[in-house]
Amino acid sequence: MTDIPLFPLSNALFPAGLLQLRVFEVRYLDLVRQCQADGTPFGVVALLAGQEVRTPEGIEVLAPVGTYARIDRCDALTPTLWSLTCTGLGRFQLGDTHRGKFGLWRGQAQDIPDDPIVPLPAAHQDLADLLGRAIAQAQREGAPELPIAPPYRLDEAGWVADRWCELLPLSPAVKARLLASTDALARLRELRAWLRDNGLP
Repeated sequence: MTDIPLFPLSNALFPAGLLQLRVFEVRYLDLVRQCQADGTPFGVVALLAGQEVRTPEGIEVLAPVGTYARIDRCDALTPTLWSLTCTGLGRFQLGDTHRGKFGLWRGQAQDIPDDPIVPLPAAHQDLADLLGRAIAQAQREGAPELPIAPPYRLDEAGWVADRWCELLPLSPAVKARLLASTDALARLRELRAWLRDNGLP
């Protein structure tokens, strides 16, 4: 296991996902400095309870799985407000956690094997088509908030499943469970059922 700094969020980051952050808390400014100095990623974990911005009375409950995040770009908007662009790397199982300097969470991370590359089955092609149309529309409209970055692997089951996991308004607990799954086809089936149950194509 490896001790890594953690960034709890209300949403989950999946491998190859695009993460945009505004950083202003001292604990996260310090995290960014550390990761940039060492050339190391940090861990993103979903918050099962608590708030992203720390409060004196708040209690943060971290999901047991997360994703390593690589800082690709850091822009200082002000001395204490930084804009980050990050990419999701591999997944990890979270072991013991503790609070460190400035209240920054740290934890023991054990790598979860990457999904095997599985071609997208024809039965789920409509999910890839719908995702492709959303990407094309965002490009036409210049909408950078869509958390999807190239390469667009619309023919891979795992990549398509992970993008839907990030986009859909699933609970943090459900997202954490899907993140822990190494069966891309099972994730696709569950996502399809959610879309159907919520009246979406």
